[in-house]
Amino acid sequence: FVTRVRGTGANGKTLRMDGDLWLVFRLLGGEGGWRVEVEMVAENVELSRKILETFDFDFEFCAETMASSLGKVELRTLGNTGLKLSCVGFGASPLGNVFGPVSEDDAIASVRLAFSLGINFFDTSPYYGGTLSEKVLGKTLKALNVPRNEYIVSTKCGRYAEGFDFSAERVTKSIDESLARLQLDYVDILQCHDIEFGNLDQIVNETIPALQKLKEAGKIRFIGITGLPLEVFTYVLDRVPPGTVDVILSYCHYSVNDSTLDDLIPYLKSKGVGVISASPLAMGLLTEAGPPEWHPASSELKSASQAAAAFCQKKGKNISKLAMQYSLSNKDISSVLVGMNSVKQVEENVAAAIELANNGKDEETLSELEAIFKPVKNQTWPSGIQQS
Repeated sequence: FVTRVRGTGANGKTLRMDGDLWLVFRLLGGEGGWRVEVEMVAENVELSRKILETFDFDFEFCAETMASSLGKVELRTLGNTGLKLSCVGFGASPLGNVFGPVSEDDAIASVRLAFSLGINFFDTSPYYGGTLSEKVLGKTLKALNVPRNEYIVSTKCGRYAEGFDFSAERVTKSIDESLARLQLDYVDILQCHDIEFGNLDQIVNETIPALQKLKEAGKIRFIGITGLPLEVFTYVLDRVPPGTVDVILSYCHYSVNDSTLDDLIPYLKSKGVGVISASPLAMGLLTEAGPPEWHPASSELKSASQAAAAFCQKKGKNISKLAMQYSLSNKDISSVLVGMNSVKQVEENVAAAIELANNGKDEETLSELEAIFKPVKNQTWPSGIQQS
């Protein structure tokens, strides 16, 4: 292994690094200065990226090399759509600076690495970052420079920075705006966003028929609905013609603390509706850092989460990885969506999926976590307007 490196990149920068580098490479002299050639992939993606960028080297090569050494995430069929989604989905809300600023370089590197490790499903919304998430995702997907059919894009309609509007007129205008920001001719899935904040009868009688027209026009391929309370899905699916809604996106209902989505899966399968589950970390509850101040969970649920995280730390385990693997282990869920904004997060989520595929769940620790959560199991919080 190389422990000391010095050289000048093609861009004229000087690099000196000491310590154990998990990357073997050699410097080649040539026109315009030194070039670097990768001979062995780094275990530490952040470090390899820094080295390669210093030498004006295409990071994509490193990512592809890593993919061949790590393996790629599993693909799962989404309901009756025929789409095969990566079991780990790239939640692009953080690209809208929702959780703090993300540089364009970091956004591009994250999406590139994700794609090269087999993540082909990218989810966004005009609501995230007041349209910024869509713009940044569009730019990063374009930078991949791969055929359009190699990745699956989902965006949403009805929820915007300025409020909710599920009218046919607004959602029809919305898709054109989204396509322009995403720099795409079509999206694979268009979802009505957080329908519990709208009038569900309007969703059934006005919004979804408008989306069907967009499908006929070739602007979208499939139709979805999203929300927190699970009953909104059955309300809509019971009232639209079979096959009209292709997919539901549920969040915070399939993880160690709340697995109520599982009860709905037989019903969804009977309707041929695909299932995407988001927020495997329960919006920050299942992390060592804990949830943000605004988190709507009860104090009892927050305390249980804190105890669970401390228990995992004591055992030398990572609660976020365990939570991710718990969500991924249900094969009836086509994709587990998790927000990502750095190559480190991409690397961790993919590693969790591949470790699960190779070794299975950590049943012992998960059962201990379930015992901690037992007094607050399946506890949720209110969301939306009162439906008559």
